[in-house]
Amino acid sequence: MQVSRGLRIGLTGGIGSGKSTVARMLAARGAWLIDADAISRSATSVNGSAIPAIASQFGPGFVASDGSMNRDAMRELVFSEPAARQKLEAIVHPLVSLEAAAQAEAAWKAGRSCTLFDIPLLVESGRWQQQLDLVLVIDCTEATQLHRVLEREAARALPGSGWTPEAIQRAIAGQASRASRGKAADVSIYNDGLSVQQLDLEVASVAYRFGL
Repeated sequence: MQVSRGLRIGLTGGIGSGKSTVARMLAARGAWLIDADAISRSATSVNGSAIPAIASQFGPGFVASDGSMNRDAMRELVFSEPAARQKLEAIVHPLVSLEAAAQAEAAWKAGRSCTLFDIPLLVESGRWQQQLDLVLVIDCTEATQLHRVLEREAARALPGSGWTPEAIQRAIAGQASRASRGKAADVSIYNDGLSVQQLDLEVASVAYRFGL
């Protein structure tokens, strides 16, 4: 008899869609959150597990003085050269998969009934779907994406962050289209024009469907 490891949900959405906010709301309702982006950032942070391979593949200019990946330089490269993105993903994705699997095992052992995989590039990667029971997509217009990211960066007051309007547009263009994410969705939330309170009500509705 196969032992059930609970409901495995893949959460995705474009930059500025509000995906991270939805992830926090679902985690607050009892979902075990596995953040693929956070795992990736850890692997590419100071002396992270991906740094030696990044230095070897791309050169020392892509490693900052503190031993982390030079994110601005890498962002410019992968936006301009699709092959560079594939090389970076070939380094980082296996590391993310291993850590995500370990965290999912921990969720199962802890008796959690719902594991939420927050995966920004779920549709683009094509390798997560077989590990999931369903996909939840957070959707909004591209104009809203641009506005939210600019607003977020202004609030952070980080000069030289690299998130100019042009960079954001390139990021949107480099991600799956809204139509592609829509086709992959089992459940979706249209997060355009919603207040935080209204979004929370939408999340409460889907959380109920997930048994949370």
